[in-house]
Amino acid sequence: MRYPQGGGLTPERQAFRERIRLEAAERFAAGVANAEVAKDLRVSVRSVQRWRRAWHDAGTEGLRSAGPVSRPKLSEALFAVLEQELAKGPVAHGWPDQTWTLARIKTLIGRGFHKSMTLSAIARMLHRHGFS
Repeated sequence: MRYPQGGGLTPERQAFRERIRLEAAERFAAGVANAEVAKDLRVSVRSVQRWRRAWHDAGTEGLRSAGPVSRPKLSEALFAVLEQELAKGPVAHGWPDQTWTLARIKTLIGRGFHKSMTLSAIARMLHRHGFS
């Protein structure tokens, strides 16, 4: 699933969405119709239909979050180091002005951590950590 901001779901948002699905499971057990569940939980009927099918096939466990889709390229510890390097500014890393670009951050990651990331992956990672 893609999100327009390119950031995926934070762990907090994943937990929130799981709570919504588990609440839907309680309503499924009570025999509430899909349209009513969707209206009450403010989600699409199509989502409720998928959840009901998963609930029917695997019970409540079928509605639990599977966790993050993949591990991040940079661990939290490495991201903290990257954050410190970004705080020093581009001039400290050899660029002539005070502007960070995704391409410059990509170069910084490559030099400092010997990892290669796409510009869109860097943008998503920064967005997840509160950068604009």
